[in-house]
Amino acid sequence: MRLSTTYLGLKLKHPLMAGASPMVDDMGMVKRLEDAGASAIVMHSLFEEQITREEEGTIMDMALSSNTSAEALSYFPAPDEFRLGPEKYLEQIRRIKAAVDVPVIASLNGTTPAGWLHHGKLMEEAGADALELNVYYIPTDAKETAADVEKRTLDIVRAVKSEVKIPVAVKLSPFFSALAHFAVELEAAGADGLVLFNRFFQPDINVEELLAEPSLQLSSPADLLLRLRWLAVLHGHVKGSLAVTGGVHDGFGALKAIMAGADAVQMVSALLIHGPERLAQTLDTLSQWLEEHEYESLAQAKGSMSLLKSPNPQAFTRANYMRILNGWKP
Repeated sequence: MRLSTTYLGLKLKHPLMAGASPMVDDMGMVKRLEDAGASAIVMHSLFEEQITREEEGTIMDMALSSNTSAEALSYFPAPDEFRLGPEKYLEQIRRIKAAVDVPVIASLNGTTPAGWLHHGKLMEEAGADALELNVYYIPTDAKETAADVEKRTLDIVRAVKSEVKIPVAVKLSPFFSALAHFAVELEAAGADGLVLFNRFFQPDINVEELLAEPSLQLSSPADLLLRLRWLAVLHGHVKGSLAVTGGVHDGFGALKAIMAGADAVQMVSALLIHGPERLAQTLDTLSQWLEEHEYESLAQAKGSMSLLKSPNPQAFTRANYMRILNGWKP
């Protein structure tokens, strides 16, 4: 069974890769990911706040020595909240590249097209084979328009592409008002691929302490449904690569994503729950299903259930929505 695929121009033995997670901070875990069959390894993000804090360190030291109030400094994340600072992050890229024989994809997370973006070039120089831009941004200003939000991301993509030669993927949220059109705009700005989707972590409210508390929930297979819809919609309308992240927990989830149009499948939550060996199990299930159903290659299945090729395109449109609601019975 030929399971090879191409993602961001990188030739992969199969589509299953380890998505962005803290697992890459441990070299023993990195080797386990490779041994389990990961076709590529995506590093967790280096955040804009980490870079700007380090670059502004001298200024902050001067402010403190001048007896300036340090209250504003509390708005910066504490250094120990991050696992790897900018320099250690680059060193970890070098260490992982030296230890594994699969592509390593670095990640930048930020919201403004500013000087921190030059770290994309430093990641390239450290050996990263590609770069994932994680534009994690929640617009809360009522004066900021949808066009402003899109422009912010497009400007970041253009700035990074002007700095690096390696491929660049953009990790999107599902909340853009015209996602299909925006995907085409991102390609025109230079994006080599899209990753669907970023998961916004929702705060909970502690009613006793009257505090907003961070809440971390790992993905479940139910999260895959939204991603399947948009993979199916975008397949054939964008020329670059499509990757899925969030909701793939087994071989059948991976198969669905590929049939919807994914070139690559990123797994995180399932690996955190079951260990890196879940990758090998997922690959076995995927390969076995394709063989049992007489597929000659992964390419034959890719996009076969997309909106362009699906025998039931209404499944992704309003017709099926109405049918489901009208068909409900207590």
